[in-house]
Amino acid sequence: MESIKHTCLHDKHISQGAQMMPFAGFDMPIQYSGITDEHNAVRTDCGVFDVSHMGEVLISGPDAEKYVNHIFTNDVKGVADGKVLYGMMCYEDGGTVDDLLVYKIMHNNYFLVINAANIDKDVEWMRQQQNGFDVVLTHESDYFGQIAVQGPNSEKIVEEVLNLKVNDLTFYTCKTLERFDETIYISRTGYTGEDGFEIYASHDYIRSAWDKLMAAGVKPCGLGCRDTLRFEVGLPLYGDELSADISPIMAGLGTFVKLNKEDFIGREALLRQKNEGVTKKLIGIELKDKAIPRHGYSVLKNGIEIGKVTTGYHCLSVDKSVCMALVNTEFASLGTEVEIQIRKKTFPGTIVKKKFYEKHYKK
Repeated sequence: MESIKHTCLHDKHISQGAQMMPFAGFDMPIQYSGITDEHNAVRTDCGVFDVSHMGEVLISGPDAEKYVNHIFTNDVKGVADGKVLYGMMCYEDGGTVDDLLVYKIMHNNYFLVINAANIDKDVEWMRQQQNGFDVVLTHESDYFGQIAVQGPNSEKIVEEVLNLKVNDLTFYTCKTLERFDETIYISRTGYTGEDGFEIYASHDYIRSAWDKLMAAGVKPCGLGCRDTLRFEVGLPLYGDELSADISPIMAGLGTFVKLNKEDFIGREALLRQKNEGVTKKLIGIELKDKAIPRHGYSVLKNGIEIGKVTTGYHCLSVDKSVCMALVNTEFASLGTEVEIQIRKKTFPGTIVKKKFYEKHYKK
């Protein structure tokens, strides 16, 4: 059995009394002061997350743009330096290898950020696709640490506490800074539905930045509220809303699949799904009760199972019990009445849009 990994901030979480749990092979902080408290801090002020468990891969070389476009559903061709794109890597059958961010650092130089649980699988899969492309793939997950500073006051805090100029960054753009003889990547991105920044740098830099944020009174946040925050604005989690069996089209993420660009892995299958339809769709459900639907619970129509819950919570920002679920397409229309099996009882619900709270990004 593999030993559990630690991020570069692990000792700081322990000393701050964080509740720790294994996640994606790492011992990670789930909460500090409490999920609700941390969630509300990000919605109303600012919080900081240790996301050093995420994976990073650098792609460079003469064919870098061509190669990234071959493995990625979004279109990097011709985008400006400093642009960040969200999308997926897919198998030939349209199933999802992973969802990820692609940073265009400069021409033929890309920085890919992948999910922690998928690092080894993703890197191996990317290497398998290199044939015929003149590219260098550098796996940098062990080098980079990462923090996410999120919330309406995040710009002020990053500028004043970390002394990083970020007010020139627009949503989904990044910059490269050279500080203390090292390269720092910073982007106006995040996974909370609020304005915020993600900073990638050496372990020493990330540890120093964390200490400065703690000294300034910024609230440390765990993976518990990271999940409640992303969920209520409808952002997917790989393994729940996306997987080898759940394609981007099924998940309602077709806007990040550019079917009109040159061939990419999975294009034919995804084009077929777009044109002919899919058998299952990811939808939102609002319950008429306070009961909480959890991952794996059955969704029923007239007592017959039509799907499964992927993520469910009592939504902290809008005080409603809601969930995302993958259901048979014929029952996926907005307004459809369904039931959710929670232990031995069923609870009525209605299919709604799967964004339960409005995002507040700075565009």
